[in-house]
Amino acid sequence: MGEKKFDAVDVIQQQWQRERPDLDGTAMAILGRLGRLLVVGTQRVESVFTAHGLQRGEFDVLAALRRSGEPYELNPSSLADTLMMSRAGMTGRLDRLEKAGLVRRIADADDRRSIRVALTDRGLHLIDVVVTDHFENETRILSVLSDQDRKDLDRITRILLTDLEGNH
Repeated sequence: MGEKKFDAVDVIQQQWQRERPDLDGTAMAILGRLGRLLVVGTQRVESVFTAHGLQRGEFDVLAALRRSGEPYELNPSSLADTLMMSRAGMTGRLDRLEKAGLVRRIADADDRRSIRVALTDRGLHLIDVVVTDHFENETRILSVLSDQDRKDLDRITRILLTDLEGNH
């Protein structure tokens, strides 16, 4: 295994142990580390998007369209629901992506009053490149863990998230 490495959370935990030995700081340490992982991990993940000229939200839209399968189009309401955001926020993202030539708004063939958002050829090519880099980056981030550690972490975080979201 190797020598245990100490981090800033250990220092905080030791201080609380000294000042309040009656309290168990285990949960605080785990949640503190998860919080730091979120901050540092988000920076590392978003660096891939930035390198390709995208913001996180723009990547999310392009990825949702790509995941939807051919013909890589959805209506704006479905996109907003998928990304758990407001319709107004979605409009701003779509405006930026359309201006960049990555998506286009087209009339809905089934309802002429509605529109659909589709990936352009340029948008499809970009998201395929970015998502490849994104997957490689996330794999690299977790490469310090063994296969079993990754499986355990996935299982444990699923249990916690399911409980916190009330999906049990």
